[in-house]
Amino acid sequence: MSKFNNLPHLFEPIRIGRMDLKNRLVFSPVVSGHATIRDGEVTDNLVDFVGAQARTGVSRVAIGATPVDFGRARDFFGCLSVTRDTDIAGVRRLAEEVHRYDAKFSVELLHAGRIAQPEALAGRRAYVPWRAPDMDPERFMQVGETEMDEVITLFRAAARRLAEANVDEVLIHGAHGNFVSGFLSPATNQRTDNYGGSFENRARFPLRLLKAVREEVGTSLNIEYRISQNEYAENTITLEEVIAFLKEASKYIDSAHLSGGWIFDPNWIRKMMPSYCEPRCLNIERTAIIKNNLDIPVVAVGNITTAEAAEDILAKGQADVIAMARSILADMEFVKKAYRGDSAGVRPCLRCIECAARPAIGGGVRCAVNPLVGRETKYPALFRAEEKKKILIIGGGPAGMQAAQIACKRGHDVTLYEREPELGGRLKEASSLFKKDDTHKRYLDWDIAMTRSCGARIVCGVEVTPAVAAAEQPDIIINASGGLHIIPQIPGIDDPNVITVTEADLKTKLIGTKVVVMGGGISGLECAIQLAYEGHDVSIVDRLPMDKLWREVMNELRSGLIELKELYNVKLIDSAEIVALGDSGVEYRGADGISHFIKGDTYVSSFGITPNRDFNLAIRDVLPEVYVVGDAREASNIFWANMDAFNVAVEV
Repeated sequence: MSKFNNLPHLFEPIRIGRMDLKNRLVFSPVVSGHATIRDGEVTDNLVDFVGAQARTGVSRVAIGATPVDFGRARDFFGCLSVTRDTDIAGVRRLAEEVHRYDAKFSVELLHAGRIAQPEALAGRRAYVPWRAPDMDPERFMQVGETEMDEVITLFRAAARRLAEANVDEVLIHGAHGNFVSGFLSPATNQRTDNYGGSFENRARFPLRLLKAVREEVGTSLNIEYRISQNEYAENTITLEEVIAFLKEASKYIDSAHLSGGWIFDPNWIRKMMPSYCEPRCLNIERTAIIKNNLDIPVVAVGNITTAEAAEDILAKGQADVIAMARSILADMEFVKKAYRGDSAGVRPCLRCIECAARPAIGGGVRCAVNPLVGRETKYPALFRAEEKKKILIIGGGPAGMQAAQIACKRGHDVTLYEREPELGGRLKEASSLFKKDDTHKRYLDWDIAMTRSCGARIVCGVEVTPAVAAAEQPDIIINASGGLHIIPQIPGIDDPNVITVTEADLKTKLIGTKVVVMGGGISGLECAIQLAYEGHDVSIVDRLPMDKLWREVMNELRSGLIELKELYNVKLIDSAEIVALGDSGVEYRGADGISHFIKGDTYVSSFGITPNRDFNLAIRDVLPEVYVVGDAREASNIFWANMDAFNVAVEV
């Protein structure tokens, strides 16, 4: 046991196959989007990103979703290619970079099958284990023995290239509903030949593939198999079948990576990359059962957010290794801080899934709370400013706090003004949902603590005017003053029973039993869920149809919020234009063009935020160098606030 921490199991070495891991914490597979979009070639950005991952102190880094064929097998743009022998040299660069930091290097191979990128297919039909009656025969092809042999050959060739590139492990992706996992699940395999029907038949192709890969690489590579230990949907693989499959697969693999979820159902895609809506450590109950039935190590994954949670799982013998990605991306010092006994100093991950948004469309990975992630080439370090400047920051919300922290690290003389008695800004109301206690609320506390200790002079409870700003005699002003609530010109909007979403979230106004939330964006939705959770009868009225609401977040989060809305009986009136507020309540015009009414005790105005242009114009004239960031420039989310402020503070 280390004298520096109380995490003896987490920092205990383990040998798996041919790999000696220095601790029990590994990066779960990450698609960073840094390879070239068209050809998947290794770039300096990708080398620097995997190097940064290895530098964190994890024992293994894994590149995710690497297709064995760039036509039918790809589900991401910007993913790595190992489809050509000419790729070996680039992959070897990645392995060398990871090995510099005493970490092992794994590459996940997959065949996307039904979820292949349409642009990559370029008119070809996607391979599927079984073409269901509702699947277009012009788009999907049920594979026969010839196509199965073709796919196995592709996996073998890709694994061989990894071995030649000095990679330590090949991770075979057999989870979430892709081509390989599609054979195993009865929901996606109702063939009537030797590859469908019984469990033995459904397992036949994945086992053939694993056997072939093992024959190809021998003992030169570890093989890990990624499987959904629970697909959650009806008529999918059972726990008993997962155990039976992995027992048979143990002949060929060194370890099992126990993921969860199913990509074809919006209700269950949220289990693949769990958001703040989902339970923490959600896969562990089944993972423990599977581990107790296997003779090979198992890797646990899924909303394991802290070093203490990881230690608890290992101490109880529920898994052998813990895989994380987002918590480490949020703070690349996560492992080192945990080892030093400073877990409290770790920047919390929000579980907002913003990190997956850009790679899904071929962009580089980014993080809502760590603006350096994915930008390691541009910002290998925070360099001191060439000239020390006196910087005035207006606003102590997420953008203002980010700007203060970065500017101080770069050696500037920083003063931050916040009109409220305490720092936090709109991050306080964004943290009000009960599901965010260990994410956004922890981050709020962390952010305030880091800002107060960063070296900036902080003045709270003072409203900045142009005269106040000028009196500070700054060289630079960063205007992070936030925005104003949009108050539409609706008759009756000034009714005393109307409160803002901020007042509802922070409980600064009394709230009646029956609540009508006017405006159903993410802020309105989360406010409605929280009020319903507290016992209020809540309805949302919004002009958009349901299928267009909440599309600003990833599906994994959207589906989780919808589940909470339904669980707490939040009623939605969509496609409804609010026209007035009076004695009969909110008058709205539905899709039928007819006026309807809904009455409440309290009406919550949640029509969005807009920049305070009058204030911005006034501050702009104080001195020549004024920057506007966050909601003061354009209303958005925490990701935008942090990124926008960082982009200014890192350059001034």
